[in-house]
Amino acid sequence: MSVITKAAFDAGMSTFVFVFYRQAAGSVLMLPLALILERKNAWSMPFAWLLKLFLCALIGNTLSLSLYNVSLKFTSATVAAAAGNSMPVVTFCLALLLRMEMVKLRSASGIAKITGVALCLAGVFAIAFYSGPALSPVNHHRAFATHASGSSHANASSKTTWIEGTFLMLLANAAWSLSIVWQAVLLKELPNRMVVATALCVFSTVQSFFVAVAAERDFSRWQLRLDVSLLAIFYAGFVVAGVSYYLQAWCVEMTGPVFFAVWTPLCFVLTIFCSSFFLGEIVHLGSWWPLQRAVG
Repeated sequence: MSVITKAAFDAGMSTFVFVFYRQAAGSVLMLPLALILERKNAWSMPFAWLLKLFLCALIGNTLSLSLYNVSLKFTSATVAAAAGNSMPVVTFCLALLLRMEMVKLRSASGIAKITGVALCLAGVFAIAFYSGPALSPVNHHRAFATHASGSSHANASSKTTWIEGTFLMLLANAAWSLSIVWQAVLLKELPNRMVVATALCVFSTVQSFFVAVAAERDFSRWQLRLDVSLLAIFYAGFVVAGVSYYLQAWCVEMTGPVFFAVWTPLCFVLTIFCSSFFLGEIVHLGSWWPLQRAVG
């Protein structure tokens, strides 16, 4: 998702408008299914549950995605995936505070958990403060050629902008981690994955619309074009916001928030290749050190 979203932003797509369109596309897919399959459960939810779902969507979808997309403009798809190493750390700490996860420091499993947290944090700080020498891109001919690519790479090369973008990405991942832990609690109260996933997507669509209207007053930026931006909206909307939201709810309900979060660093492995191949992004040596820690 980071690769095609970055390509859309390089093509001039507004970050806040993109969040609204992708959430709206996901709602178009999920809402009819929820009304058909879970009609009785959808209309019988008390106001307290709706309020909890609204707040969970505000933190985990609207806030997290807005911060994520702004930081993606400042950095690169590779950095976005690398910063995802922070998600298992935050999720683990929150689950520990809520007693959803246990750590026995003298056991092998406890030592492994603490070591994994330390390695994830080391990888995040490495990608933020150390870029290292540039490596040759896998593909010199970009699949997603855009006019704004030059300025994007100039922004990514600025050290201050790079660090600011990374920490915005960390805040986005922290918000997402909080929502995943909260989602695990909600699924115990309301064990209906389809209703929860659909409600989060629909509430986020409404919230992101008002955010986009406030942030993007130039309505020419709302116009959809037949380029990579439209492809990114369909992919992020139908596949990510639609299908993956349901799968995320299923995984969190079945295995807990920590198990779901520990798999996110593997996205870095695919992203670091795809961003170089499709976007022609310059991968730095500093990116490979967090990659080794993530896989390890």
